[in-house]
Amino acid sequence: MKTLSKSVKNRIKTLGFSTYGIVDIDDVSLHHGEGLLGYIKREHHGTMDWMPETAQRRSHPHHLWPEAKSAIVLGMNYGPDSDPLISLTHKDKATISVYARNKDYHGLIKGRLKELAGLLARDTGEDVKVFVDTAPLMEKPLAAQAGLGWQGKHTNLVSRDFGSWLFLGVILSTAKLEPTQTKKGDCGTCRDCLDICPTDAFPNPYQIDARKCISYLTIEFKGKIDLDLRTKLGNRIYGCDDCLAVCPWNKFAQVSREAKLQARDDLNAPALAELATLDDTQFRTIFAGSPIKRIGRDQFIRNVLYAIGNSSDVNLAGTAKNHISDKNPVIADAAQWALRRLSTD
Repeated sequence: MKTLSKSVKNRIKTLGFSTYGIVDIDDVSLHHGEGLLGYIKREHHGTMDWMPETAQRRSHPHHLWPEAKSAIVLGMNYGPDSDPLISLTHKDKATISVYARNKDYHGLIKGRLKELAGLLARDTGEDVKVFVDTAPLMEKPLAAQAGLGWQGKHTNLVSRDFGSWLFLGVILSTAKLEPTQTKKGDCGTCRDCLDICPTDAFPNPYQIDARKCISYLTIEFKGKIDLDLRTKLGNRIYGCDDCLAVCPWNKFAQVSREAKLQARDDLNAPALAELATLDDTQFRTIFAGSPIKRIGRDQFIRNVLYAIGNSSDVNLAGTAKNHISDKNPVIADAAQWALRRLSTD
């Protein structure tokens, strides 16, 4: 059994990773994917068809790569420098999830994982593969087993050192590496994350119904959002941090030192009126390199119009009216809904 070389350990730090741990894949339970299968059986995945399609491969790392013997799980802190829920009170402004207020972390982390993987392959003479969360790998249970934290009642990883603010990446290797010790932790009787959810997206602790989750609704769901959920979106136009932000373990969280993950000034509570005027070219320019770009301009405008409808600001009625004849029926519907809401406020 091998250990990480000093050069790899040092490079982990200089590349900006905040923590890491190692899992012996032979020790990963064959029941590793049972939670996922139950999630899919209850249809909590909504329209994310890729989840049932890749469920078998996700259920255990050996199903993704049979030759893999070890997983190095790395966490990168993206802790915000202020309370991300403050902007929810400024209803004429937009609230964007903390992770999306600058560069897309997928590309940032993957490039650094590849460098580490190259060093590991050099040291061990074994094959390596790198994964960020777009791959069919259940990184949160692996991170918990690697000792980075535990899955909280909001289903996300909770860290004693970084609260709820860790991006995860994984290097699989055919080398047999010495595993790290799991650090015990739990949420106890706390249910702050469950109680704050605007849409009651948690049917039970440690379970989430994506069909009600604001992150899913604003990012993954492409159509007309149900009327009873629209009012609960508030001014959240991309993602939602409520359940993460209220976690008591965030008292130990640290502000991210990675410049590319620190919020851009123009994405901290931008004005809804300005966002609603963006055409496709402007949208692509402003959000180049951002995860927001992947949802496309039309879905983004849909979300902005829902936020305008929730703003109670009659001065935004004209902005909504500009979209009522949009050729995209989803946008036109959102604009008409926003106008109705503003006319009754």
